[in-house]
Amino acid sequence: MVKILFLCTGNSCRSQMAEGWARHLKRGVIEPYSAGIEPRRLDRRALSVMAEAGVDISAQRSKHVDELRDVAFDYVVTVCGHAHENCPAYLGKSKVVHVGFDDPPQLAATARTEDEALAHYRRVRDEIRAFVETLPDALDER
Repeated sequence: MVKILFLCTGNSCRSQMAEGWARHLKRGVIEPYSAGIEPRRLDRRALSVMAEAGVDISAQRSKHVDELRDVAFDYVVTVCGHAHENCPAYLGKSKVVHVGFDDPPQLAATARTEDEALAHYRRVRDEIRAFVETLPDALDER
């Protein structure tokens, strides 16, 4: 199986969604992981919108990238600019690919209603799903 690390800043939302989609859609093809450079707890809205789509990520936890230092990844996919710019050097042995997605918590901060906030999460969730559906083949093309 192809080992892929989805890396972002907080490992609370986008990378967690990507890991969840990969587990759900690519079982037996991809061994997915996620981590953050500055981990925070799992985002409750990310949990909610993933559950709406039939993917339970509640057993996943936010973790620092250093916890995975000994895993030999085939690919590291950075899903935010900050993670891409600050990707740890020891991950350089893996092929690093940047595929940025908007930050749902940042977008939701200016939402006037919970429905509007969740709409941002749903859009990014669906964009991440569309990307994960192309894996692992699309990574060789980047």
